[in-house]
Amino acid sequence: MKLFRLINFFLIIPLLLPLLTVAQTIPVGMPVLEGTYRRMQLLGKEDAAVSFTVQPLFPENAFNVYDVFDPDSTLAKARKATFNGILSFGHKRGKLQLLPVIWENQFNSFHPAGYNDGIMVPAKGYQTIVSAGVYFRYGPLGIQLQPEMLYVENKSFETFEDIYHKPSPPNNIDLPERFGDSDFTQFFWGQSSIRLTFGPVSVGLSNENLWWGPGIHNALIMTNNAPGFKHLTLNTVRPIKTAIGAFEFQLIAGKLDGSGYTPGLPPDWRYLNAIVATYHPKWVPGLFLGLTRAYQVYRKDMGHSFNDYLPVLSPFQKDKTGNTATDAKRRDQLLSLFMRWAWVKAHGEVYVEFGREDHSWNLRDFFLEPAHSAAYVVGMNKLFALKQRKGEFIQLNVEITNVASNATTNNRDRGNKDVGVGNWYAHSQIRHGYTHDGQVLGAGIGPGSNSQWLKISWVKGLKSFGLDFERFVHNNNYVITDIKDIRRNWVDLKFGLNANWEFNHFLLNFQAQYIHEINYEWRYRPEPVLNSPPTYWNPTKDTYNFHARLGFVYRF
Repeated sequence: MKLFRLINFFLIIPLLLPLLTVAQTIPVGMPVLEGTYRRMQLLGKEDAAVSFTVQPLFPENAFNVYDVFDPDSTLAKARKATFNGILSFGHKRGKLQLLPVIWENQFNSFHPAGYNDGIMVPAKGYQTIVSAGVYFRYGPLGIQLQPEMLYVENKSFETFEDIYHKPSPPNNIDLPERFGDSDFTQFFWGQSSIRLTFGPVSVGLSNENLWWGPGIHNALIMTNNAPGFKHLTLNTVRPIKTAIGAFEFQLIAGKLDGSGYTPGLPPDWRYLNAIVATYHPKWVPGLFLGLTRAYQVYRKDMGHSFNDYLPVLSPFQKDKTGNTATDAKRRDQLLSLFMRWAWVKAHGEVYVEFGREDHSWNLRDFFLEPAHSAAYVVGMNKLFALKQRKGEFIQLNVEITNVASNATTNNRDRGNKDVGVGNWYAHSQIRHGYTHDGQVLGAGIGPGSNSQWLKISWVKGLKSFGLDFERFVHNNNYVITDIKDIRRNWVDLKFGLNANWEFNHFLLNFQAQYIHEINYEWRYRPEPVLNSPPTYWNPTKDTYNFHARLGFVYRF
């Protein structure tokens, strides 16, 4: 009965709203188009009140776009046939649209690489996604059916267990290095949803990927690194504009599953309750302030009170939530605060997200050790106009992500001395960690890791071509707590080419990366230096990987 009350909570509120509207999304990670809308806002071509911190986007609502897959109307101008894939009926109260056909391909030559790729899994060799579907809307009802099919070649490679003959670190999280020992094909609901939408608010059931926060390359709590998961959702489809500014939010209640490839984990599924809320002050153009919060708990450990179903509405400090009774509930919380400041006249933006994995006991504790169990994302995005070439720009992206532990997090006196606290995405009480189907829901770099990312691109409309560089440190927490030898850090140095191109109905996206693997799987095996005394930094053999992605989108 409690579950039905929760569903009623989601349904009653929007029914009080008098206005009908539509609610069609651009899926998170949609090739070419997702970045285009954000760039168009910085160029002053879209509503400056949209935060881009609560995704998926609803361009038809937020930007008043007739065809969400044709943001700059270039397809409408180039289209030779009269059929555009959209059928209106019922005096325009109804709409039936063929969704784009999407074909994404990925290849890794040496071992798994890449993240923020939805249902794709860590794998060596070739894998591909095919997706297509339809969108139906009549009055307030909207149904988006967009299933996805995945094929994975899944070649064998040298894993942590092969080298060290023990499970990969950390072993209290469901992150298998390899999904089985043969190729496989899977089908998913993909970016499908059913919604009732009234005015700026929508309620429904969805399997879509979510992206919360201002980050472009990483976000702390919700990204498209893992497959989409089933969830009830109550969310805005456009900013709610008031006398003091604009508001956006999303509240979800979802179901997280395990991969089935990590031994020793409970067979139970996990309940996830999460929220994101953003405020745009009326008096400060381009400024967005927000919060994200997520709780997960095994179904068998879940109670039946209001707080058990909606813990994200509980106080933020342990001394306000029953002291140690909070830990007794055997659930894990993630929390972040973020800021995005977009300057339309300067065609640029800066953003930051700061998160905590563990509650503060009270305000005194927070001010004493604010960095305890902390993680952050900080970045900038800037467009430089090419004066001699109208409509062309050089785009610069810089982003730094840190989810590795610091000195206060590694202080085990703060919690259980046997397991410690504060390791992002891994938690002693939730053995699966903050994952779904064996992949992290937040930053794709994973537990204990760091990333520094730079991208320089030429852009014009939907077209772009550029270079990207990334330094990716794998699970530095494992080095600090177990290896304790700074020479054995596993660091990827990535150098890549990327391109997006538009040709009438087709969109093309391409990425190729050369990856220099320093100490793959934390191996440091010094080579002897002939005719000289040994030194601390003796050279060692590194490994190399080639990572490539190629995608095609056909728009009707």
